[in-house]
Amino acid sequence: MIAEAELQTSPATQTTEAQAELPPYLPSAISSEIAGIMERVRPSVVQVRTRGRGAGAGVIWRADGAILTNYHVIAGGPGPINVLLPDGREFDAKVVNYNPTLDLALLKVEGEDLPAALIADSSKLRVGELIFAIGHPWGERDIVTAGIVSGLGTVPIPGSGGREAQYLRSDVKVAPGNSGGPMLDAHGAVTGITAMIFGGDMAIGIPSHVATKWVAGLPSRRLYLGVGLQQVLLPRLEDVERKTGLMVTAVEPESPAQKAGLLLGDVLIDASGSPLHEPDMLLGALSTAQEGTMRLTLLRGGTTREVDVELASLEQDA
Repeated sequence: MIAEAELQTSPATQTTEAQAELPPYLPSAISSEIAGIMERVRPSVVQVRTRGRGAGAGVIWRADGAILTNYHVIAGGPGPINVLLPDGREFDAKVVNYNPTLDLALLKVEGEDLPAALIADSSKLRVGELIFAIGHPWGERDIVTAGIVSGLGTVPIPGSGGREAQYLRSDVKVAPGNSGGPMLDAHGAVTGITAMIFGGDMAIGIPSHVATKWVAGLPSRRLYLGVGLQQVLLPRLEDVERKTGLMVTAVEPESPAQKAGLLLGDVLIDASGSPLHEPDMLLGALSTAQEGTMRLTLLRGGTTREVDVELASLEQDA
């Protein structure tokens, strides 16, 4: 009996001996490759800050300082936008153009030879392919998550009256702070722009071929008003048939809007006779307008009035 007792070892002792026999950790070839790809991509992923807070992510689209992000990341109205690169450099950014329907915005910083991302053709993407996301969830910098492409198609755009946008859906885990950051294929090329605003319990992205087409189609100049807008329901008025309008939430200093006397709380109803139900309708009116005067119909204090605005143009640098 004593001899048997001496031969027995405790489970803890057995575990320790087994661990001692394990070979040193060596990552698999595929793990090493993926880790190397993410290291190469991270320098192209920036943090976009508005009003002093970490608001989202962005992708360095071109080495000349063009940065792509979500429209909803910068949609708080006029105000400073700051871009922080992974290497610690900070830049003030200006908005080149934006599209609320696509939830895309193009920014420009005064930088040269920035580490631009490789852009894939997402029209060839297939369900089941590996996909990765890099962003700053809850303000924590440069977090990588992984999943697969779960679906491709179209998704309703909130508040757009039934219009749809192309999307890619993935089970990759994202959170506030990922918005505007890249979705990447297994080669580290951007296949989509994370767009939490379209989401649900799965990550939704704007396909890279949609973003590429939008950037390539931007005009060299754009007309602007310099206002922040929010869709609102209109009161019942005899001389107004619209159900929704655009409330002015911010007015940029020295902008055409300020010079024309637009005020916070004004509700825009029409632009040169075109109804304004949502912000991208104003963008559409501006895109077809000629430099000169645009007549805005608005509600102020329960009454309608017309205001002529002398439009100004911005160089796109796109």
